[in-house]
Amino acid sequence: MTAGARIACLGAGRMGRGIAVVFAYAGHAVTIVDFRSRTPDDFQRCQAQAQNEVRQILTILADLGLFAATAVDTIAARVTVVAQEEAATALSSAAVIFEGVPEVLDVKREALARASVLAGPHPIIASTTSTILADDLASALAQPQRFLNAHWLNPAYLVPLVELSPAATTDPAVTARLKELLESIGKVPVVCAARPGYIVPRIQALAMNEAARMVEEGVASAADIDKAIKYGFGFRFAVLGMLEFIDWGGGDILYYASRYLTQALNDSRYAAPEIIERNMREGHIGLTSGKGFLDYTSLDREAYRAERLKAFIDMLGFFKLVRPPILPK
Repeated sequence: MTAGARIACLGAGRMGRGIAVVFAYAGHAVTIVDFRSRTPDDFQRCQAQAQNEVRQILTILADLGLFAATAVDTIAARVTVVAQEEAATALSSAAVIFEGVPEVLDVKREALARASVLAGPHPIIASTTSTILADDLASALAQPQRFLNAHWLNPAYLVPLVELSPAATTDPAVTARLKELLESIGKVPVVCAARPGYIVPRIQALAMNEAARMVEEGVASAADIDKAIKYGFGFRFAVLGMLEFIDWGGGDILYYASRYLTQALNDSRYAAPEIIERNMREGHIGLTSGKGFLDYTSLDREAYRAERLKAFIDMLGFFKLVRPPILPK
């Protein structure tokens, strides 16, 4: 995709503004299209709010040391907010359109249908829905092959991950082009099937509900559970992916832990999936066996361990928990 390609954000809400910041920061011209019918006065208020929020976000990032404050005006000037009367011009000139209207199926389908006609056949159109599957939206478009979902995690201007979820009708080349664009602006896109919860929300929902359940059961205080998440759970998964972590410790540990918890808590939600059972049968328990969810057979395992341990030490530094050893005087 052409460097500096023009981006359009359909909808002037929080998500559109956050995405606009990301692309403007990366040098792209961005048009936020307010896709609602408004009086001129109402639009001017909406326009001012969107422009002010973009500037506020950039000012905060500059104050936090991400870039020089003198660049705020330059970056903010790359973002334009237009009324729906100008939608055809804005959408048809964009390389990619990110839809961010309210999370209501009929509202999204109607907006996408209109946008696909106004845009013409060339722009990629991506919804940013966090709940609705791409397959439930694609048929609303005039050219469903150029549509997919791009689920950004808030705050969009800081969190690197974007979950790309193609519909059954999506052209694979479209997914590849959007992935390339996102990588070019420093994002980390992953591709997942159109399934409820995508990747992060599905894992996140289980973890959050379990944390709430432990408060309900009196296992620990909310403060101590959060401390355990921050300094244990989150600490490790900031360095190791979750499946990589299973391999690191050994899939056999998860296999036996799942059996114990299922019995001790008398709850099948702790039961391991079949893939854990299969890996145990095949001896694919992770790093020590050379293969688990990932393949380590061609890897310098000692160098890999050292690199990951260095990343853990860096995390200790982030938390200001690095201490020198106590040595004899």
